[in-house]
Amino acid sequence: MPPAFERQMQALLGPEYPAFLAAMQEPPPVSIRRNTAKIPAPETWSLTDAGQPVPWHPEGFYLEKRPVFTLDPLFHAGAYYVQEASSMFLYEALRQTADFSKPLKVLDLCAAPGGKSTLLASMLNRQSLLVANEVIRQRVGVLRENLEKWGFPNIAVASAEAGDFAALEGWFDIIVADAPCSGEGLFRKDPDARKEWSPAHVELCAGRQKRILADILPALAPGGVLAYSTCTYNHLEDDDNARWLVSDFNLEPLTLNLPAEWNIAETPGGGYQFFPHRLRGEGFYIALFRKKDGPATKQTVSARFKNIQPLSKKQAPALANWLQPDFDAGFFETPSGDVMALPRQFEYEYQVLDRALKSKWFGLNTGTFKGQDFIPAHDLALSTQVSPTLPGIDFTREQALRFLKKDVFELPADAPQKGWVLARFGGLNLGWLKVLPNRWNNYLPAEKRIRMELT
Repeated sequence: MPPAFERQMQALLGPEYPAFLAAMQEPPPVSIRRNTAKIPAPETWSLTDAGQPVPWHPEGFYLEKRPVFTLDPLFHAGAYYVQEASSMFLYEALRQTADFSKPLKVLDLCAAPGGKSTLLASMLNRQSLLVANEVIRQRVGVLRENLEKWGFPNIAVASAEAGDFAALEGWFDIIVADAPCSGEGLFRKDPDARKEWSPAHVELCAGRQKRILADILPALAPGGVLAYSTCTYNHLEDDDNARWLVSDFNLEPLTLNLPAEWNIAETPGGGYQFFPHRLRGEGFYIALFRKKDGPATKQTVSARFKNIQPLSKKQAPALANWLQPDFDAGFFETPSGDVMALPRQFEYEYQVLDRALKSKWFGLNTGTFKGQDFIPAHDLALSTQVSPTLPGIDFTREQALRFLKKDVFELPADAPQKGWVLARFGGLNLGWLKVLPNRWNNYLPAEKRIRMELT
């Protein structure tokens, strides 16, 4: 490791440094988090080697070994998310500091690839709205894909700078800022991260984090909670920034009540630090703040969207059988012809986002119309709002993998004889196929196809 980093950690840990150094030579633990909306009981998982639970998340589990996730159909169905155990602590931190029984508007500011966003989506009640933002456009695709697999309808995705949220003054009840950092906590998982590290890079990251935080704080509502986190150990990016937030802004630090056996270190600046020699997880830091009371603000926008139009009244009834009967949604068509189902309770909030941000996506992409024929979207197959009464085929594991590879094979004898059919594995949807008189077509998007050998 870089000599300057070693000196930093020796000064930080003192006599614990040899244990830290030894832990850095061990294989990193593998952990997953269950999607309870799709897998209500863990005993139905295909991951039979799930071991000890992650202490700070009720749906987190360590795996005894790392499987080939690409070859697990339930992974493609959104049954679970592969997430580093330390970062799952966001659940416990927010559980103690925010009231999730209320309707909330939550922003995950630096969201890709989607670990914290999917965690937040599972925490929120159905009257709450999550905005998952990723400023780097090349990473938005994987964020959207992971949220689509998770299957929740009360989500919007955006690609904006922190300063672009200035128009949403006082709008969010919770802001999670897992800021870009020097990546010290990833040195065990990603040895290449060590090559990019330097004291100068640490200072650069600390300054960038301050700019991001200063830009986003006006969007936090009075009484709202800010969760600031990094995957670093150094004071510049962690405690120094936490102290700066308290001294320069209208924030008060929040403390957590944690079991001693979790071995999470409380830092002098009021944060919480994860060290790999003390617990099963990578390096992670988090500090919580509440915005002090101030004047409430309210956005007002014209009650219409900029680019999407209501679906024609002739076509809308055709969608009723494709969705859960209790899913109260309005249907809109994009300029490209995609039909979006927007939960009616968030229609105004979506209009606010539509006016405030340039790059954003919201609602459930249900499909497209070709004449009077409706072509369902892959997003609809994976959504928790797809109708459970639609015809489906329960594939074996081998058949499911061949479907995901877009192989051609003979359907089971009891398969529906015609029309749109959901491909399923373990009771969960994988995608659409269409049965024709002499063949069937696989409608899995080409970019989602498994490309590795099925061994």
